[in-house]
Amino acid sequence: MNRVLTGLDCIGLKRWKKLQGYRLGLLANQASVNHDLSTAREVIAHLFPSQLKALLGPQHGYGGEDQDNMVETPHSHDEILKIPVFSLYAESREPASTMFDLIDTLIIDLQDVGTRVYTFASTMLNCLRAAAKYGKRVIILDRPNPLGGDVAEGNLLQPELYSFVGPCSLPMRHGLTIGEMARVFNHLFELDCDLEIIPMQGWQRNMLWDQTGLRWTMPSPNMPLSQTAQVYPGQVIWEGTNLSEGRGTCRPFEIFGAPFLDTMAIKKMLDPGARAGCYLQEYQFRPTFHKWAGELCRGFMIHILDPHAYQPYYTSLALLQTIMELHGRDFAWKQPPYEYEHKKKPIDLIMGNSSLRRGLESGKPLPLIRESWLPELESYISWRKPYLLYS
Repeated sequence: MNRVLTGLDCIGLKRWKKLQGYRLGLLANQASVNHDLSTAREVIAHLFPSQLKALLGPQHGYGGEDQDNMVETPHSHDEILKIPVFSLYAESREPASTMFDLIDTLIIDLQDVGTRVYTFASTMLNCLRAAAKYGKRVIILDRPNPLGGDVAEGNLLQPELYSFVGPCSLPMRHGLTIGEMARVFNHLFELDCDLEIIPMQGWQRNMLWDQTGLRWTMPSPNMPLSQTAQVYPGQVIWEGTNLSEGRGTCRPFEIFGAPFLDTMAIKKMLDPGARAGCYLQEYQFRPTFHKWAGELCRGFMIHILDPHAYQPYYTSLALLQTIMELHGRDFAWKQPPYEYEHKKKPIDLIMGNSSLRRGLESGKPLPLIRESWLPELESYISWRKPYLLYS
């Protein structure tokens, strides 16, 4: 297996003399590592001595220490480099001018997981906007989409539901790298940011994570494995319900359920087509925190048998509709707030189209719901081509 070289690996090999003499900021976290697990902070500080002037961290903190949505991380200080560590998930999610006053160029090295609702995309977009406003340059060190780049799935986010978990009209599984997303944002929102992408070497669009030769490092506390990322485009919908999405277990998102579920009845009623490429193991668990903490939950663990046949969004929507039909008295949508939105339903923000929720509530057959989004998905696949960096 040929190992993929990330943008961080490539900048280390080429040493990037064009950055010499500039004051640098770095937006990264614990998953921002090179092939030998040296952190982006270590690599940049070594390549450009005394030039790194500020570190910035996304949701969950620069070190990935904080759990869940709306758990804010305070600003801190790097004791070794003697520079500030700014949180972009604190009292504000947008960079302040005082942060950009310290730097000439912002380097961004974040591991995205290929799903629209993952907030690193919004953090990057906020940084692109701020850099354009303050006249700073941005360099993206690109990383693989762990779900590959060939397949996109789901409805496009409607503009009236833009939020921190969805800043752009992308499908749930978008098939872009974080560098490609930056190109999309810069053009779509007419930012005119001085933007450069350091592409990977050796990555192809049909590659899943286990084909890259890279070691998985958790980009957030509830993304422990690359398999978590594979189920996440569907399993994230449970965040908008009263079902546990498995937080408080060792396998969040792969494990899900609630005390009131009749798992045998769910499996019996579930459309067999929704099980393509996966196996639903009946599973009991007791979350140590979050929803249903300390209570015995009945549910499932999703095992991916064929990642090319498995459609995570469709599978989870089918499970959701079945549970709504079987457990209407006990099932409930989560109420706001959710990711700093205090009025709109969390499930609408997550799924990106309130008519999708209404269709599920009315019992509209899921295959018909899927058919309604296929034309816009096909248009998206054609529309994104100019922004793609890899064959």
